[in-house]
Amino acid sequence: MSQQASTAASTHNAPESQANELTVLREQVKRLQGMATLGELTGTATHEFNNVLMTVINYAKLGLRNEDKASRDKALTKILEASERAAQITNTILAQARNRSDTMGPVDLSGLVRETLVLMQREMQKYRISIETDLAETSTVHASGNQIQRLLLNLLTNSRQAIGECGTLWIRVATCETGTDGPGYVELTVRDSGKGIPEDVLPKIFDPYFSTKAGPDETGKGGTGLGLAACKDIIDEHKGRVRVESSVGRGTAFIIRLPISASQRAAA
Repeated sequence: MSQQASTAASTHNAPESQANELTVLREQVKRLQGMATLGELTGTATHEFNNVLMTVINYAKLGLRNEDKASRDKALTKILEASERAAQITNTILAQARNRSDTMGPVDLSGLVRETLVLMQREMQKYRISIETDLAETSTVHASGNQIQRLLLNLLTNSRQAIGECGTLWIRVATCETGTDGPGYVELTVRDSGKGIPEDVLPKIFDPYFSTKAGPDETGKGGTGLGLAACKDIIDEHKGRVRVESSVGRGTAFIIRLPISASQRAAA
């Protein structure tokens, strides 16, 4: 082959080679984001468990110091409450271990929201953010539990940062109908009372490395512009759709639609 022909072939193959490299890079970023989510989950769970353990220890000491029945009953009640919370955290961690695979299958979206909130509860309380939920009893989507967990964590963390301190976070899961075919998708809405997003910025929020924040917050989270970009990738991989409603000074809502599972479609 002549040098000119070889050069022409190389030039022709360049776009394909670049596309392959981009695909590899996206997969690497996805794995890194998954590792970051796992690390965040582990760190949050450890912190939560330590808080519960200190509660048990302190009230056990209180019960031992006080001989009157009222004080001991109060200490035992608090220890029981803390133990129940420890069981919730343990069950959530075990559920996450089962969800480590990216394999697609039936996933209870409402259940996954509840599990995620167990891990986020203390952080929301720390910033005095109240959480209101409206979760459908039947909300099975065809999805990767691992990836949807990552989606939820990113959305909730983003909302917490948008609120700052003292606000409300609303989470709604609803099964929606599409014409005469019955329920066709599950709609997840995460709405916050934060500062909102300017209209001219909204089209850019899912762009990689674009962030409305100056940098990470005091917890080291956010500011990289990767969180919402990862959310969009996950939604696209699940053949879902997302729209964003926002008003400066009033808050933002992410409305996501994911296909229901075949089993729920058959039941409908």
